[in-house]
Amino acid sequence: MEQEKIRNVAIIAHVDHGKTSLVNELLKQGNVFRDNQSVVDRVMDSNALERERGITILSKNASCVYDGFKINIVDTPGHADFGGEVERVLKMVDGALLVVDAFEGPMPQTRFVLERALALGLKIIVVVNKTDRPDARLKEVVDEILELFLDLDASEDQLNSPFVFASARAGVASRNINDRGRNMQPLFQTIIEHISAPKGAADAPFKMLVSSAEHNDYVGKLAVGRIDSGRLSVGDNVVLTNYHDESKSVKSKVVSIFTYDGIKRVPVQNADVGDIVCVSGIDGVMIGDTVCSEADTSPIEFVKIAEPSVEMTFQVNDSPLAGKEGKYVTSRHLRDRLYKEAVKDLSLRVSDGATAESFVVCGRGEMHLSILIETMRRDGYEFAVSMPKVLIKNIDGKKCEPIDRVFIDVPENCVGTVMNKMGSRKGELIDMSPHGSRIRMNFKVPERGLFGYQSELLTDTKGEGIMSTLFDGYEPYKGEINRREFGSLIAHEQGDSIVYGLFNAQERGTLFIGAGVPVYAGMVVGLNPRGEDIVVNVCKRKHLTNTRSSGSDDALKLITPMRMTLEDCIEFLADDEILEVTPKSLRIRKRTLDATERMRERAKILGLGKHAND
Repeated sequence: MEQEKIRNVAIIAHVDHGKTSLVNELLKQGNVFRDNQSVVDRVMDSNALERERGITILSKNASCVYDGFKINIVDTPGHADFGGEVERVLKMVDGALLVVDAFEGPMPQTRFVLERALALGLKIIVVVNKTDRPDARLKEVVDEILELFLDLDASEDQLNSPFVFASARAGVASRNINDRGRNMQPLFQTIIEHISAPKGAADAPFKMLVSSAEHNDYVGKLAVGRIDSGRLSVGDNVVLTNYHDESKSVKSKVVSIFTYDGIKRVPVQNADVGDIVCVSGIDGVMIGDTVCSEADTSPIEFVKIAEPSVEMTFQVNDSPLAGKEGKYVTSRHLRDRLYKEAVKDLSLRVSDGATAESFVVCGRGEMHLSILIETMRRDGYEFAVSMPKVLIKNIDGKKCEPIDRVFIDVPENCVGTVMNKMGSRKGELIDMSPHGSRIRMNFKVPERGLFGYQSELLTDTKGEGIMSTLFDGYEPYKGEINRREFGSLIAHEQGDSIVYGLFNAQERGTLFIGAGVPVYAGMVVGLNPRGEDIVVNVCKRKHLTNTRSSGSDDALKLITPMRMTLEDCIEFLADDEILEVTPKSLRIRKRTLDATERMRERAKILGLGKHAND
């Protein structure tokens, strides 16, 4: 494909604004699939976790051909916790489709991704999606987008970005705000006309910035990126360098080259300027490296990804039930996997912990780390994790903590409850505005104050509350926040839970388990709304006496236990609790299993001194 006939474009947006559905329709109408081929929804979300949660986690590449032009498309995540994926792939494209919901308008992640795209000088096409929504606010949303451009100091050329009005679900688009459209042709045409062809000299020495790194069981590590200059052929000798590490210089030979045809990788012998390619055979390649010819080894600049703000400790599982359900259970297995993840995900930081069996993992947020935990769990790993904590920094001699910008969209009658909860979490109201029958509130809140709030919001608003967050920066420490207003129900002894024991325990609070579940002393089996920890005996049996039989338990009625997801478990954790994660189970437990030892530790913390042993 000639250089002038190539268009490289990223799809960027806030979560749930329709990026992946739009890519689906572009691929369909770009003749990637046969007419009789069965195509699943969100074909780019190939990861099982992505399909279950309905979000994009990893950026992915695809291509289609329209009117003789090859359009390389990069689908990116919309959740703020995966912003690192967006930051690195934007260096691979010449333009971006900014997708905005026709009702919600610009949201926090919209601002984040647009700011990054404008800073790189990318050409922007604004796609107002979901125009077929009955509550669509097309004119108001257009004005809000233009205000966002002005707020981000966009250039005059960027302010004149074209608008396309689309319904990805219906597969139609139009340049006219009052016209529904018949297909995606207006969007294809706008991409070809507005997005520039890749720049770079075809006769210059070969050079490519690695924007993504993948692993293939057959060919080893793959370096993914756009060729900035020159030509690459199979068998070429190349040098690996890095903009931030001048000492890095590794010689390798290209074993194979792949380009994208639809959603498939196709092996080729040569690739030219502007092509997005996967290259194998390069030893030690990492994201941010430059692969170049021996004639010119100067690296391409790569902006460092924003630092993580939340940390968790991953450690070997040492509970009484350890090793029964997992395939990989040792510290060596855990260490190897975590350090490999840090190579693939630049937003992740991994370091050795206080003991040989623990590791400190830092990420962008709770969801970022919970996805890592769930992925490892599905791959057969068994381990334990601590409560998430924010990373505190010392700036100009002051203790500072990460602050998030939080947008909460709720019905009018729930505003008071949300304001009260945000106030108790040190939240500061920036502004609030009506959106139809709902109210959108904008807060600045310490990131640690948001731990566990998502489920509370859904409870307070009867499932109607929508919350989105974006990292805003570091500010002076806001003071103590009482994160948990409830306590734990803790198992007294090891064994299997019994109906009789559960029936007595459920009077104390809400249980997490039913009958016949293996438990051990120190394992958390429920929630106590009164705010203190209580030890309960869920293994207690009703013994046979002269006046009653032990089989009369059948008449006891148990309340259905609360089913805890991984995110629920992480949000529940207190300082002295850890979460046991196995491929089959999630168990919350006290760090110290023995009840007497826990009382002594608590007495020491309270400063009781010599009375601690009483």
